[in-house]
Amino acid sequence: MHKKLATLMMASTALVALAACGSSSEGSKTSGESDTLVIYSPNSEGLINATIPAFEEKYGIKVELIQAGTGELFKKVESEASKPIADVIFGGSYTQHAQRPELFEKYVSKENDNVIADYQNTTGYSTPYTLDGSVLVVNPDLTKGMDIKGYKDLLNPELKGKIATADPANSSSTFAQLTNMLQANGGYDSEEGWTYVKDLFTLIDGKINSSSSNVYKTVADGEMAVGLSYEDPSVKLLNDGANTEVAYPEEGSVFLSASAAIIKDAPNEENAKKFIDFIISKEAQDALGSETTNRPVRKDAKVSENMKSLDEIKTLVEDYDYVIEHKEELVKHYNEIFVDLQSK
Repeated sequence: MHKKLATLMMASTALVALAACGSSSEGSKTSGESDTLVIYSPNSEGLINATIPAFEEKYGIKVELIQAGTGELFKKVESEASKPIADVIFGGSYTQHAQRPELFEKYVSKENDNVIADYQNTTGYSTPYTLDGSVLVVNPDLTKGMDIKGYKDLLNPELKGKIATADPANSSSTFAQLTNMLQANGGYDSEEGWTYVKDLFTLIDGKINSSSSNVYKTVADGEMAVGLSYEDPSVKLLNDGANTEVAYPEEGSVFLSASAAIIKDAPNEENAKKFIDFIISKEAQDALGSETTNRPVRKDAKVSENMKSLDEIKTLVEDYDYVIEHKEELVKHYNEIFVDLQSK
């Protein structure tokens, strides 16, 4: 009797094991059962290194990372919509996510309430995890006697030809500067705001850098006195001991978020949810704030010595819906001003 019972139990166990193997081999790595996660990301190595290894160690999940430009990755997600390969897109702006909501699964992290109110997930699918603000990077040697605290201080004839910028039509960070200065000077469609843009670009004198990285580099190298830049690389210059200073426009600085989202019908959806929770957890946000120059979105996160506390900065909030709808008009208006100035 005991032998028969043991034999039956062994047979039963074997059948269960075979059934499990069968379901796994059919590609049904159902949510929660896999130990992998596929991430598409345009992020820097510093940001990747501050998040993904810690996530893998915490959950025992192996991440397969595919890196490329944001636009390329969004096109990839779109082309794979009928049979998704990736689980998460880790990067991209609010506007890029908002333009294709059908590509993403609805998910609001349990950590969402710990995020600064203006940067919480309100779409239901797009989770902000870092912020980057428009700043002025200043070379103190070339601006002696000038007190550059904001946009108005750039309208100084002594700065003609010494203000570094990229092209708002081609650079996302410089377009962010354009909308920031408009909002700080009366609004996106105000005469006051566009008069400021014309006055500023008169002083810029046609000197447009080929990329946003050249803006802060030329200031650090002493080629230009001040640059229209963004916080991440500007704080890195401070950390590296460069001869620069960072001014947050006293009229108000706009901070834009980088976001992550779970891809629709993600093969490893439960693991993707864990990743979204993790990147806005206290652990990950402290690492971002203290180990990188990416500003965290969490209220209680640590920041490095050279990153000014958000409480000490006057901030403006971007009207995302307006900017998405009117981006082409804003760029066209800027181009008309620039062409007109160049023709004189």
